[in-house]
Amino acid sequence: TKTVSKCYVQVTGMTCASCVANIERNLRREDGIHSILVALMAGKAEVRYNPAVIHPSAIAELIRELGFGATVMENCGEGDGILELVVRGMTCASCVHKIESTLMKTNGVLYCSVALATNKADIKYDPEIIGPRDIIQAIKDLGFTTSLVKKDRSSSHLDHKQEIRQWKRSFVVSLVFCIPVMGLMIYMMVMDSQLSDAHAHHNMSSEEMEALHSSMFLEYQLLPGLSVMNFLSFLLCIPVQMFGGWHFYIQAYRALKHRTANMDVLIVLATSVAFVYSCVILLVAMAEKAKVNPVTFFDTPPMLFVFISLGRWLEHVAKGKTSEALARLISLQATEATVVTLGPDNVLLSEEQFDVELVQRGDIVKVIPGGKFPVDGRVIEGHSMVDESLITGEAMPVTKKPGNTVIAGSINQNGSLLISATHVGADTTLSQIVKLVEEAQTSKAPIQQFADKLSGYFVPCIVAVSVVTLFAWIIIGFVDFEIVEKYFLGYNQSVSAAEVIIRFAFQASITVLCIACPCSLGLA
Repeated sequence: TKTVSKCYVQVTGMTCASCVANIERNLRREDGIHSILVALMAGKAEVRYNPAVIHPSAIAELIRELGFGATVMENCGEGDGILELVVRGMTCASCVHKIESTLMKTNGVLYCSVALATNKADIKYDPEIIGPRDIIQAIKDLGFTTSLVKKDRSSSHLDHKQEIRQWKRSFVVSLVFCIPVMGLMIYMMVMDSQLSDAHAHHNMSSEEMEALHSSMFLEYQLLPGLSVMNFLSFLLCIPVQMFGGWHFYIQAYRALKHRTANMDVLIVLATSVAFVYSCVILLVAMAEKAKVNPVTFFDTPPMLFVFISLGRWLEHVAKGKTSEALARLISLQATEATVVTLGPDNVLLSEEQFDVELVQRGDIVKVIPGGKFPVDGRVIEGHSMVDESLITGEAMPVTKKPGNTVIAGSINQNGSLLISATHVGADTTLSQIVKLVEEAQTSKAPIQQFADKLSGYFVPCIVAVSVVTLFAWIIIGFVDFEIVEKYFLGYNQSVSAAEVIIRFAFQASITVLCIACPCSLGLA
């Protein structure tokens, strides 16, 4: 007997079914190759060969000569079939042992594990030798009833509706409160510039300036130290911090729990520090009954949250679009297949309905007019037109005659066909497309991974820099107070020097935090 080995080759550069046919046709002619099966979407060729005559590297070389990229895949567990079954009627450990030992003795079963508590069996098998129906039959022969674990065909895990709703809500809340805050800010800027112009032209004394300043409505103090501007900003900031930032807080908490720092941590850090600092400064000013209104950062949180929640919302909307497409794809899969037994001269002996998951490689499947192809295969008998628009986008039906390949999910139009299954289960073109789209959804774009990785270093660095700023200014202040005095606005003699220094140092370090946080990385 000739020994037959199996290898998998990763093939790149295939664009359509004729590429597949080209590779299969040419390799079948070579010595030492028994059979070859190429899956277009997976970009994978499964080759059975005689190791005495030819090596996998030579097979890859043959494919390369045809103009495709080819590399031999090392981990060959890829081609094993995996079967999950529910087994009823087991009473004790000896039942489990009986099933496991019988299956392990069966040719083609590679691994078997049965759990009594959950009534579940996990089986790995070689689809070349044995199929799911044979395994189920073997368990039934032992006197147990068994059925497939029902897979959730719906794509509920790809549903982004909830996230879309949540980020939209977060964005709207932030926006509603952000607009007035920005309005106040712009108004203040305009008034300030007018004031400085007036000051430049009329050489007013600083007392007159102060008087003019406090005559502005927004600078009017409701309580000593609490201006209308700051009070309004505070009121507008609270709901944003509570409702707009809610999801950021949850995610930042989770990240910190796992000792990592991501964008959410930075956002939360900057907004919380800005908010808390502003509140504290206001309380201090009120306690001191300060004449000059303190500089607060209430405008930072709403604006940050607006930009970032808008970004997240758009991201989920885009993902949702892909998911809809995917859900439609999944719904194209047939659920049942009619497997027939053929006698000599292709005479139909019997036919039986099976779940698609139970169709084995090499089965003969009958597809009636109007039916969907349950698996990828080759036509053995019959002529028909087939609508393959789901895969190819081609509106015109394609003629199929014996020897042509058919794609799972496409629709048979006018003639009845008998096909031999070549790719079943997770290997069909449709399943591969679904898998590709799912992987694209769950994996991050490389640039996104890079940003996350950077923010892992970025967060601690920025926090460190702001702490350094804090201490640096405290030291500078105590060494040479005049520098601080020059930069600290509204310094009046009533406040002690130490307090001024510390206040200024905090202001500087918080500015660092607020500016660094969102800027490039977050928004990008």
